[in-house]
Amino acid sequence: MKKPFVQLVKKSQNENRRLVIPLIGFPGLNITGSTIKLAQQNYGEHFKVLKAIAETYKPDGIFPLMDLSVEANALGRYTIFPEQESATVIRDVFDTENLNSAKEINIAFDTRLQGYVETLKLMRIGLPSNILRGAYVTGPYTLSALLMGADVAAIATVMNTDKLHTICQFMTEKILEYIRLLIASGAQMICILEPSAVMLGPEQFEQFSSQYVHQIIESCKFSGVSTIYHICGNTMHLVKKMAETGVDALSLDSPETGVDLPAVAKMISSDVMVIGNINPVGSLLNGATEDVENDVLRLLKNMEPYTNFILSTGCDLPQEVPKENIHAFMETGRKYKIKT
Repeated sequence: MKKPFVQLVKKSQNENRRLVIPLIGFPGLNITGSTIKLAQQNYGEHFKVLKAIAETYKPDGIFPLMDLSVEANALGRYTIFPEQESATVIRDVFDTENLNSAKEINIAFDTRLQGYVETLKLMRIGLPSNILRGAYVTGPYTLSALLMGADVAAIATVMNTDKLHTICQFMTEKILEYIRLLIASGAQMICILEPSAVMLGPEQFEQFSSQYVHQIIESCKFSGVSTIYHICGNTMHLVKKMAETGVDALSLDSPETGVDLPAVAKMISSDVMVIGNINPVGSLLNGATEDVENDVLRLLKNMEPYTNFILSTGCDLPQEVPKENIHAFMETGRKYKIKT
């Protein structure tokens, strides 16, 4: 099955341009006047935000608002929902003894998770067909760390590996349940968010993140959906392991965190797309439009030798990013022609 993601990449290459897919959800709230809480809990409002982004900025792909609490909340974990901030999972006790009761939970019936599924359905029928539809899921290790506590999970990578493997495997199965719903609803890209894994060394990363992400990718192989591995922070020590999972693309953070995107492109196969990596809290948030243009042009020129590059931001943009700076980002990226 031909993947829409791959087809659009080839089309852009034939046009000597780069795809431009910033992680742009939260600034869209300013266009519609919505709030994070409202949009993340009312799929009609959520879709209005995404449609406004499509009409205002015309990116090559759109993701819903980034949210790391969806799966944990669906598993019954205590979650708070501020009006103007992303939902937060409150730390509680979670051990292998909790798995028996958690196994009985059918997350497909969770109303908040279903809100994201319904948002994808609206994206499928309401967005232009030339804009790729993306969806986020929380990665296996990060979801385990959310339920166990980040420090407990980190200690378990050394002191209690069997327990952590059991929990990561369970989380993988629940994530796959969610992914199947998202694909059935029209997702064309699945982005696996693993921010907690950045603190792991390569060996631990392979044990507790990438081997489980590989399971997810294998399960998606014949679905027509493309897979993206996103980790915040300095991932230079992890990119080879990330690419070895069979993922279609790596989404990486900004140079300010230590990520050298041209070096990454040299380290991995050209079959794996490299997505990034303009700093979301640099010139985009605090600079003038000229600063944004200069940063984007610098990155595009540095990535000129590599065909497997998609222009994006290093992570999700803060809501406060000025509209004119997003326009500068988009217009500079769209106008740039690759030298042949």
